[in-house]
Amino acid sequence: MADSKTKFESVREWVVEHKLRTVGSLWLSGIAGSIAYNWSRPNMKTSVKIIHARLHAQAFTLAALAGAAVVEYYDHKSGAKTERYAKFLPVENYNSQKD
Repeated sequence: MADSKTKFESVREWVVEHKLRTVGSLWLSGIAGSIAYNWSRPNMKTSVKIIHARLHAQAFTLAALAGAAVVEYYDHKSGAKTERYAKFLPVENYNSQKD
């Protein structure tokens, strides 16, 4: 049972593999939710509703990018990224030193 992953680990692995898709999905859901919320407020002009939705979506995007940066930093520190890309590197370059 040591090979079974927790739900958090599998979600983190998916986010690592699909960073741009994650940020884009968060942005799209943020702007859709913001537009839905702003459209429920009847005393605002349409242009103000759209501006508020865009500002909310920008905040969601910044949060998603910060989260992706944290995941990238964690992968770099844990060595998981090195293991993932090691299969693409030639073996002779691992221990070579240039003078």
